[in-house]
Amino acid sequence: MSLTELMTTYQQRVNTALDSCLPAPTIQPTRLHEAMRYAVLNGGKRIRPLLVYLAGRALDVDERILDRAACAVELIHAYSLIHDDLPAMDNDDLRRGLPTCHKAFDEATAILAADALQTLAFYVLSQEVDWPITDQQRLAIINTLALASGSRGMVGGQALDMVATGQTLTVAELENLHIHKTGALIRASVKMGVLSCSRLDDQILEQFDHYAKCIGLAFQIQDDILDVEGQTEVLGKPQGSDLVQEKATYPAILGLREAKKLAQELVEEAIESLVDFDTQVEPLRWLANYIITRNC
Repeated sequence: MSLTELMTTYQQRVNTALDSCLPAPTIQPTRLHEAMRYAVLNGGKRIRPLLVYLAGRALDVDERILDRAACAVELIHAYSLIHDDLPAMDNDDLRRGLPTCHKAFDEATAILAADALQTLAFYVLSQEVDWPITDQQRLAIINTLALASGSRGMVGGQALDMVATGQTLTVAELENLHIHKTGALIRASVKMGVLSCSRLDDQILEQFDHYAKCIGLAFQIQDDILDVEGQTEVLGKPQGSDLVQEKATYPAILGLREAKKLAQELVEEAIESLVDFDTQVEPLRWLANYIITRNC
């Protein structure tokens, strides 16, 4: 099965699971639930759920075991995008080619929808229903997502990003920003897939985590490159918005050629970190290359 086929399969799988765990739009408060579903179900590449599935697949974890972690990380990602688009943050009008949540509904509803998606993610992981993993695994997965989502992860990265706006950063400072803002949730996705395996050891976790750290940075570099070279109708958000908002980016600091070179080096390092594993990790290698060749 090719990467394209795997992406389609897992996108469909997680979309079905997300649809099931989100409150129906007919349940009160209906407007809030409509906004939650709008933010989650209107497209998206589902890279983070895909990483959960591919990491678990590499270790022979049943897909049914991985569904909850895949849903939870996408719910966190969706909540973060709602907040990122708000007037107090990036003040964006478009997301995935559609009006952002606060434009489609209103600012207050968007904030509440994001809050509700964040808490729903942890409900999905903690609710007492049949999930064939140990309590220790469940707790480790919850802890991983919580740490990656908060002030020492994604939210902390967003805070660093706001402070950095209009400032000149060093490459090391920019890397630290994106290790938190973008990289933390990508690393958590891979780690949750690995933690779902019952035969885990620290070396496997370390190798997969290094892979995830490298592709997380490569992912952000490619996002920065696409903001320069991409097209609004393909990106689903305004091209050039980083420049307009005076964001610190890799092309701005390194130049386009060096930014592309760094992204390629990170992908090669990610692939090398999985050299001890057999063909079951091949889709993770494919995904690493996809991350820096994508156009949206």
